Amino acid sequence: MGHADPRLEVQLQPYWMPFSPNKEFKHEPRLFARAEGMYFYTPENRAVIDASAGLFCVAAGHCRPEIARAVHEQLQTLDYAPPFLRAHSKAFELAERISGYTPEGVNRVFFTNSGSESVDTAMKIALMYHRVRGESQRQIFISRERAYHGVNMGGVALSGLVNNRRAFGVGLPGVYHLRHTALAENRFVRGQPEKGAELAEDLARFVATYGGENIAAVFVEPTAGSCGCLPPPRGYLNRLREICDTHGILLVFDEVITGWGRMGANFGAQAFGVTPDLMTMAKALTNGAQPMGAVAARQSIYDAITDAGPERGVEFFHGYTYSAHPAACAAGLAMMDIFAKERLIDRAREMSPYFADAIHALQDLPIVTDIRSIGMLAAVDVALDKVPGARGHEMQKRLYDAGLHLKNTGDALLVAPPFIAEKKHIDEIAGKLREVLARA
Repeated sequence: MGHADPRLEVQLQPYWMPFSPNKEFKHEPRLFARAEGMYFYTPENRAVIDASAGLFCVAAGHCRPEIARAVHEQLQTLDYAPPFLRAHSKAFELAERISGYTPEGVNRVFFTNSGSESVDTAMKIALMYHRVRGESQRQIFISRERAYHGVNMGGVALSGLVNNRRAFGVGLPGVYHLRHTALAENRFVRGQPEKGAELAEDLARFVATYGGENIAAVFVEPTAGSCGCLPPPRGYLNRLREICDTHGILLVFDEVITGWGRMGANFGAQAFGVTPDLMTMAKALTNGAQPMGAVAARQSIYDAITDAGPERGVEFFHGYTYSAHPAACAAGLAMMDIFAKERLIDRAREMSPYFADAIHALQDLPIVTDIRSIGMLAAVDVALDKVPGARGHEMQKRLYDAGLHLKNTGDALLVAPPFIAEKKHIDEIAGKLREVLARA
C-alpha cells in the first residue's frame, strides 16, 4: 500500500476510529467502498473475500436485498417509535421469532443496540432479579480470563483482555475471573478438547472464598470468540451449570459471536447442551445491516421482576432510546425469514467439517503455532515477533492486500466466514491464508 492521497488524508482526520491505530491507518488507509455476497470491494473495485463475516455478523452475505427492502419500507412507514410507554408491532413479532430459536423457557426478549449494551443489560437484570427475591447481597460477578464482553463499563469489568482494561481501571469492583481454557496440551485440537473441564472448579473455589450467596451471575462465552476461538472442554459448561444451580447463581451465556448458527446450532447453548438463565445476542441478528442487540431471559426471571413491580408503574428502570428501533426490527424480521428459507444454520453445520479441514491444513506452515476450530469459527495463531500482536497486525494488512479480510486479536487470526460460503470460497480463504503466511 502506498501513502494516502493528501486530499483523502485531510478527509480522514475528523473520524476517530475505534479499535484502530489511527495514525497508521490515516497514513496508509485500507478502505471498502461496497460489498456483495462473500466479497468486499475496495475503492479501486478490487475484490476482497470476507473471511470474518465483517465482524462475525454478516451470516447471510453482504447487501441482502430482502433486508434493504424491509428497512426502506419501514423508514417510509414508521421511522421511529419511542420505546418507553409506547411500542410498535414489529418489536413483539421479532421477540416472538427470536424465542423460536432460543432454548425452551428462555423466551423473554429485551432489545438493545449492540452486544456491549446487551452485556450491561444482563448484568442489571441479574442484580434486580436477586434484589426482588430478597437477595440484594448478591453483588459479585464472575467472568473469565481472555473473555470479551463488550466495551461498556460493565463489559470492561468482565473483560479478561488486558488491553481492554488497562487504560480504564477495573470498570466495576467485585468481578473475579476464572482461568481461561487455552491449555498447551489442547494445541491443534478440532472442536471441543477432552482436557480442561476441571477448570470449571475455579467457580467452586470462588464460592468457597466469597460465598455463593454473594455471587449474582457467571458470564461466559460458550466459545470464547474475540480472543481467538477457545471451544469449551467437554463437560466444562455442564459443570458450571451444576455449580450455579447448587448456589442460586445465574449463568449468563454471551452469545454475541456464538449465536445464530456460528457453532452449527441455533446458539452455543444448544450446540453444547447447556441452557443458561440469560443470553446476550447481537451481530447476525440483523446480518449487521442495522445496529441491534438483545437479551433473552428465562420467563421465571421476567416474571419475578415484573410481578415485584407496582401494579401500574415501571418495573425495570432500564432501556435505550433506540431499543427495538423500527428499522432494526424490520431488518431482524427479514433476517429471520432468510434463516428459515435458506436453512442458514443447517448450512453452517454442514459446511463445518470442510471448513475445519481447510483451516487445519495450514498446520504445516512454520509460522503457525496453533489452530483451533469449532463450527464455522477458527483461529490461526502466528508466531510471536518480538512484540505481542505485532505479527498478527501485520498479517491482517498483508491479507487485505492479497484480497482477504479477517479480524486479528493479537497474534490470532480469526476466520468466521458467512454461512452462504461454498467450498470454492473456503478454498479461496485457505489459499490466500497459505499464500501470505508462507511468505512471512
